[in-house]
Amino acid sequence: MRRSWLTVWILLALAPIGEGAAPPPSTPHNIYLQAKQATVGILEDTQDQRTPDKPGRIAVRGTGVHLRDGYVVTARHAAEKHDPTMGAVIPKQIRIITADLHELPAELVGDSAFMDVVLYRIVEPHRSTLRTGASFASGDVTPGVEVFTVGYPLGWGPTMAFGRLGNTNTFLQTVDTRLIQADLSACSGNSGGGLFNTRGELVGIMHAVIQTEKEETQAHCSRMAFAIPGTLAERIVNAALAGKPLAFSKLGIHMTAVKDGTKWRMAVKDVSEPAKSAGIQKHDIIIAVDDTEILDAAHLKNYLIERTTPGQRVAVKVRRIDADLTFTVTLGGG
Repeated sequence: MRRSWLTVWILLALAPIGEGAAPPPSTPHNIYLQAKQATVGILEDTQDQRTPDKPGRIAVRGTGVHLRDGYVVTARHAAEKHDPTMGAVIPKQIRIITADLHELPAELVGDSAFMDVVLYRIVEPHRSTLRTGASFASGDVTPGVEVFTVGYPLGWGPTMAFGRLGNTNTFLQTVDTRLIQADLSACSGNSGGGLFNTRGELVGIMHAVIQTEKEETQAHCSRMAFAIPGTLAERIVNAALAGKPLAFSKLGIHMTAVKDGTKWRMAVKDVSEPAKSAGIQKHDIIIAVDDTEILDAAHLKNYLIERTTPGQRVAVKVRRIDADLTFTVTLGGG
């Protein structure tokens, strides 16, 4: 079947490493230097098992970011290997390359296929090799914010690209969660790299680009780049550090679009626990959760994923006929 020319491409690459680009003068140079030093390349496994004594070639397939104490976060698909019987699997150990060309092994700590994020840790005694780390930005981001990314586009790098955030609540078919759209140059191989603000804080983890060229090749670049929000990535990292899977909240409603005057809103199509016990009914129109206006089903889903935990109490405001009502729901787990 012939695919449409508008295609979403996960950001992987297999190519040699190269040189970086010079930053603009608007942000202190040390911010860019720190981001570069915290960025690592995810190496492709090119070792021929038939000749274990002969080193494989250096080929970078993705990008990662060192957080602290040897912990490296990257995109799950940047680390995946294909197994003939099991399909895509996450390897227990990967190799990374630092900006100053140290090749280091790292072991799996935890991952989330749901959000395309995985956490590794550099093995002892190599953890002190990476002294510079990055931290996640607090709070959410807004459109228009200046950002930059450091990575290995097409396997070359570390290089830098600069731009601004676009839609911070957008969706692709590649993951079942919201993404941040950024207007900056990104290519195959940037996947897993950090999307930084001008303070050098992580606001996202690079995930994909949309191919806009008609010709389909193995290497893709675009200014339509997308990142896993830093708020989500940080939750996965914290869950992995705690040694337990990330738990998601359950409200217990299925929704459908309805007209509320001239505005389209989401109404309850079916209701189950815990929303049912709290008093929410079928046909209620969802207005807000904890004073955050809910625009659609995806908006509600992302609010639950990013800002709540099972057992938390939330205030759900609904419109029932002509009355606005607020119910307190103790969220379930799922």
